Amino acid sequence: MNETSLLAGRRKGRVYQFCQRYPIFAKMGKNILLVAATAKEIAPFIDFIRKDEKQFRQKNIDILISGIGLTATAYHLTKQIQLKKYQLAIQAGVAGSFEKGIQPGSVVAVKQDTIADQSVVELKKLKTVFHLNLVPADQFPFQNGWLKNSDPALLKSTGLKLVRGISVNQISTDTKMINFFREKFTPVTESMEGAAFHYVCLAEKIPFIQLRSISNFIGERNKKNWDMMASIQNLNKTVIGLIKNY
Repeated sequence: MNETSLLAGRRKGRVYQFCQRYPIFAKMGKNILLVAATAKEIAPFIDFIRKDEKQFRQKNIDILISGIGLTATAYHLTKQIQLKKYQLAIQAGVAGSFEKGIQPGSVVAVKQDTIADQSVVELKKLKTVFHLNLVPADQFPFQNGWLKNSDPALLKSTGLKLVRGISVNQISTDTKMINFFREKFTPVTESMEGAAFHYVCLAEKIPFIQLRSISNFIGERNKKNWDMMASIQNLNKTVIGLIKNY
């Protein structure tokens, strides 16, 4: 296995930004890009393919650590897809859940995403840039204000629960904002990168899957009630299974 050296993260202010790429295999086969905000979220997958590379010899897998947030994800993902044509992009990461019925450790596939806090609270109602008529709700790649995965068969093939997700620049802790988001979007997951991933893949016509493993319930800041270990383990089991069968 030929592996490039890991690019060190560069610190800008208090934010670490990473643009790390691991070309795992360079053999004939489909090009797959696995995207994660942090290396920690997909560390078990990286360890797995290092130990058992034979299972992946027919697949060309690149791993992009995009950094946290919509801006970093949009920039580094766009740069990466200029280097190679991908037949599948997978974003894998943890997320908070708005639904108490979906327990920490559960893995879901996000069928549609949007930027929830690109909005304003006016007259006690949340209004997005679409409701304010600043941007047409169907301006490509949006559909009625959502960034929808355009390949339902690909999503169905995951065998996972398909959900709505929202992306934010600030993690939701305020009860009023959480209720605004629930009322406006009826989401299941909240992340800080999903909408950027959907936007770029839709714009560039790359088949994609956004996987989210639930680590906590939205608004719960007591880390003792989170299950980060199970969420990461289950997320990586899902990634391994999907790429094996692709």
